[in-house]
This record gives sequence, structure tokens and C-alpha cells, in this order.
Amino acid sequence: MSEMITADLVDLDLSAETKEAAARALAERMAALGRVTDLAGFLADVATREAQMPTGLDGGIGIPHCRSAHVTEPTLAFGRSAAGIDFGAADGPADLVFLIAAPTGADDAHLTILSALARQLMNAEFTAALRSAADTATAAALIRGDVTPQQAAAAQAEAAPPSGEAASGSAQTSPADDGAPAEAGAPDAAPTPSEAPAPKDTTGPATAGPTPEHPFRIVAVTSCPTGIAHTYMAAESLENAGREAGVELVVETQGSAGFTRLDPALIAAADGVILAHDVPVRDKDRFAGKPTVDVGVKAGINRPGELIAEIRQKAARGETTAPAAPGTPVERTGEPGEGYGTKLRKWLMSGVSYMVPFVAAGGLLIAIGFALGGYKVNKAPSVMDHFVWTQTDSWAALMFQIGGVAFAFLVPVLAGYIAYGIADRPGLVPGFVGGSIALTINAGFLGGLAAGLISGAVVTAIQRVRIPQALRGIMPVVVIPLISSAVVGFLMFVVIGKPIATAQKGMTDWLSGLSGANAVLLGALLGLMMCFDLGGPVNKVAYTFATAGIAVSDPSDSAMKIMAAVMAAGMVPPLAMALATTVRGRLFTETERENGKAAWVLGASFISEGAIPFAAADPLRVIPSAMAGGALTGALSMAFGATLRAPHGGVFVVPLIGNPFLYLIAVAAGVCASTALVVALKTLRGSAPGAPGGEREKDEHGQAARAGSADREQPVAA
Repeated sequence: MSEMITADLVDLDLSAETKEAAARALAERMAALGRVTDLAGFLADVATREAQMPTGLDGGIGIPHCRSAHVTEPTLAFGRSAAGIDFGAADGPADLVFLIAAPTGADDAHLTILSALARQLMNAEFTAALRSAADTATAAALIRGDVTPQQAAAAQAEAAPPSGEAASGSAQTSPADDGAPAEAGAPDAAPTPSEAPAPKDTTGPATAGPTPEHPFRIVAVTSCPTGIAHTYMAAESLENAGREAGVELVVETQGSAGFTRLDPALIAAADGVILAHDVPVRDKDRFAGKPTVDVGVKAGINRPGELIAEIRQKAARGETTAPAAPGTPVERTGEPGEGYGTKLRKWLMSGVSYMVPFVAAGGLLIAIGFALGGYKVNKAPSVMDHFVWTQTDSWAALMFQIGGVAFAFLVPVLAGYIAYGIADRPGLVPGFVGGSIALTINAGFLGGLAAGLISGAVVTAIQRVRIPQALRGIMPVVVIPLISSAVVGFLMFVVIGKPIATAQKGMTDWLSGLSGANAVLLGALLGLMMCFDLGGPVNKVAYTFATAGIAVSDPSDSAMKIMAAVMAAGMVPPLAMALATTVRGRLFTETERENGKAAWVLGASFISEGAIPFAAADPLRVIPSAMAGGALTGALSMAFGATLRAPHGGVFVVPLIGNPFLYLIAVAAGVCASTALVVALKTLRGSAPGAPGGEREKDEHGQAARAGSADREQPVAA
């Protein structure tokens, strides 16, 4: 394993004026050593991480960092700036800049060394030694841990140049090169990046201040988006503050190298909890019912003493968090006091979310089978009996039959995970059984919905029955699956199965009979729904309605038309926003223009969520515009008779679409309509703040120039 930092990765005269220029200067050193394969891609990853949260820290430190597929091995580059560079810290610019690069699949050993460096940055002696390092080799040795700050200072004092001659020689010799080992037993030596792994043992207190009869005990969790730097710096800062305050403080670092959960006994004995995080805390329910301070990770770095004081005050006042949420998945993610309607929607969405991957995989495989083998591929014999490696028809039959098997899971998975949302894991068995029965009796999608809801209700009812202590061990393994499956099976076969199957057949016949104006109106309605909340519940209802129609072995022509209309409408919002940022960029902020570039790909891939950043920033202009374009596209797709067997794929499944040319015209018409509307509405508002042309130049007489007004009067180029 090569060293993560060498003298070639150190710049003691960093001349960059901005954080972007500083990152580029240090990244170029990494690229020169072959540790970064794509400089532009890596810098884009650094910028993305920086956009999540500034990486400047109090004390003149900047730590731009990221995980990137363009990094070959974990690497550090260090720069020292005389003028300082603004990384967003509250106390001003940074003069010490560490660029930390980790590969997407970095192993734990590398990451623990990076985390140890992050802890070292909280050591004043360490940062002082870096500020006074006379040459790049010494700085690299300090960061690697080959020498301690004390050793570096002593060596520098011995090598103090009496004349210009000595000074010229010092750049070639450093304590790292003379072979003097660090003194492991030095009482003042701080932990170094090359020492034991950073994820610390959290089974006992990490600090011990004064020992009163009952010292105040705190447990803490730190985490950040990349889990490399801020996570461990916050942990070190909190531990140092805990020692100063005389409290027992144990930190669980939820970093990239994994984490060791706090001992439940420690949590139970804790008087308070500090959560310093910028990503969700894993297993947060462990801390329910305790006095809690919940802040961003940088607060844990910059003001740990205040957090400790705050948690002690909360404990003194008896302020605690709510007890742990009830156990079902839907209830764990819900808000207190949610109504039955909200819970019902979440139960149904729980099933749909698990079903969609089966729909996508199975539908695309079936569509590929039809594309390769024609529409008679469904009559092909089983590939178990006949498969010729060199025949296209055999491969077509294979794709079709694999897709058919995947589709066979749709209704059972839907029912099983609706029941899971209601009753947690005990609901899975009766849910899957009920969903399979729905297929057997041809109750289809509606039968799966009913089976899931019934299974969840039956399991919940069984769980409320008081039973002897001796039987509780076998309840989830034997009793609940046995009784609930029997009850659900009886209801599906004997009581409600036939009426649901009749209703399913009626809906299928109605869809098959849709034609003319009725079909066009349905297309417009589905288009409106797809564009209303861009991936939200209404969007999912329309999408589920469409996929339910094709989730059979031989879908009707009308069902495939509905699927085509839904996918076409879902592509409109992101494509329209992308086009609008291209033709009228001054109406959008710089961030929106960047999002517009990504929206081209997202829209073409049928990912409606690509328009969410625009809708969130300006909902009153973006959402109505998107809905208008989506309705137009849905109506035109139905009018043109475009069909689609695949439930996903966007433009990448155009070869599988019936009437593909007219289908693309329908999409283009909706995109242009949405673009024209959003541009018109935003033009009435004026240029976005910070956009080009947002502030008009003054002419020589001090009057506002009129060029922009003339610009606004031109027709929209959509």
C-alpha cells in the first residue's frame, strides 16, 4: 500500500485565491501521481460535496473531501496559504487546506487512517507544527505520523540555518528522512494517523473526568455525508470538551469505515444524548426518552462545550424526547396524530415501492423478448425443452420467459409488503399467500390490494391477543403465520375472491373498450396526475394504474396505450425545465441552470423527479406549466394510439413502442408547451437573482438600459 501523502502532494506556497482553485491545484498533484484518473470528474465530486455543507472549520482549516469513482487509492494533499482561502468557516479564511480523496470502494484500513487525521486536526500542536514546517517532506511526515509535532520542532531547531547555505540544504533533508523513530511512550505525543484504527471501542467510557459519586454521563453520535472528516473531528472535539467539563462522554462515529454500536447499557445509563449529524442517525430509536441535543456535525466541531452545557441544562429541567415510535415500518416513518387516510396511503405505497422493481425488470425483459422474437414469442416452447445458442428466437424466448417469471411476483410482492407496512415482518407470510391466491383466482391487482390490507389487519388482531408467556417464543415463527395464512386464504378463496375477480374483469373490459374522446380524456387526466407532484403519491397512483394493466401475460391494447401515455407525460417536466434553462437561462439561477443539464438525462430516462428542484424553488410557475404539458402529451399519445409493453426506460425503449414517431411528437409537443408556459410566467417575474442580465447596466446618462425589455418582447424560442 503506497503512502497516502508524500512530499509531492504538499504545497507550502498555495497561491489559489478561491476554494475551487485550491481544490484544483491540489487535485492536479494527485492526478500527476496517477491517483486521480479524471481530474474534471473528481473536481465535480468535490464540488458536489462542498455544496452539501461548507468544509471550512474554525481555526483556519479547510478540508474539501469526497468519495469518487475517479480516485484510485485513498490520498491526501496538503496546501498552506499565506493569504488564506474562504471555505465558509465562521472565523474567516483557512490557511491550512487538506484535500481528502477516497475511492468509492475504499477499504476500512485506509478510511481509519483518514479518520485519524481528522481527529488530529483538533490538536493545536499538530496544526501549529504544520504552520511552521519548513519543507514539504517535514509536512508530509507530520501528516503521516512518522514524526510528532515535538520531534519536528526539535529537529527544526537543530537545523536552524546559521547562513543562507544551511537554509538551502534544509529543503532536501527532513526528520522523516533521517530514520529517527517516533517515541511511542512520549507523554505528550498525540495519536497519529498511522496508529490504531479510528473507530473506537464504544463499550466503555472514553473519558474520565473528576470522579464524583455520579458523574454526568453523555452518549453521542457523529456523522457526515461522506463519513471521512467531519464525523471524526466532531467526535474528537466532543471528547476533548467532555474531559474539560469533567463528564463521561462516549461517541459512536457512524463513518465510512463502519461503526460499532454503543453498548445498550451505556445508553441506558446515560444522562443525555448529543446527536451531531448531517445524515440520518442509524438506529436513532435507541436514544428515545433521553434528554437530547440534535445539531449539525459542524456544531459538534465548533462549539462542543456549549452542547454539553445545553444537554446538562435539559437534563436538569427534565426535558426528554418522545418514547420510541411504534414498531411497524409505516408508523416508524410517520408523524404523531396521522389520520387513517394518511396511513392507508402509506401502506399502499409501501407495497407499490417494493413492487416497482419487479415491474421494471419483468416488463423490460418481456419487451426485449418481443423486440427480438416478434409478437409470437409468447407461443414459444419453454427454453428448458428447446434452446439453441445461435438462434435469436431462443434468446428472445429466454428474455420473455424470465420476464414472465418476474411478473408473476408482482401481486404477491404488492400484497406482502402492504401487510408488512401494517404489521411489520409477521405480515409478510399471509400477505404473500393472499397475493398468490389473488393470482390463482384471477383477482389480479385489486385482489393483491385486498389481500395485503386483510393480512395486515389479521396479523394486527392476532398480536393484540394476550397469550401465556410460554407460547410467546413460537408466536412469530409458528402461530401467527399459521393462523393468519389460514384466515386470509379462507377469505380470499371463499368470501371476497370472486367479487374482486369480477371487478378486475370489469375494469379490464372497460379499458379494452376505451376509444376516441374517452381515451384522449383519460390520457390527459393521467398526464395531469403524473406531473402534479413529480414522483409523489398522485404520480405513483397514475403509474401504478398503468403498470397494473400490463402486469399480465397478455395485456390488452388499451392497457399498453395507457402505459405509453403515462411514461410520455412523466418525461415532460424535467425535459421542459432543461429546455427552458437553455433558451432563457437568465430567468434561472446558476444552480437551476446546472440542474437543467442533468434534467436532460433524467427526463429522457423517465425520471420525473428531475424537475423537483425547479418545482421546489418556484412551485406556482413550474407545476402548472408541467401539468399543462403533461396533459397535452398524455392526450396526444392516446390519440396517436402509441403502445408500450415496458413499464420504464424512457427514450431508451423507443424501439419497443408502437407508433414510435408519433409518440416522440407527443412528447415534444408537451415539452414545448411546458417550456413556453414556464418561460412566459417567469418572464413576468423578471430575471432570477444572480442570473446573467439580472442587473441591468447603466448607460452613460445614468439611465437603465432598455436592451432587456426588448429581449423580453421577443417570442419564446421553444
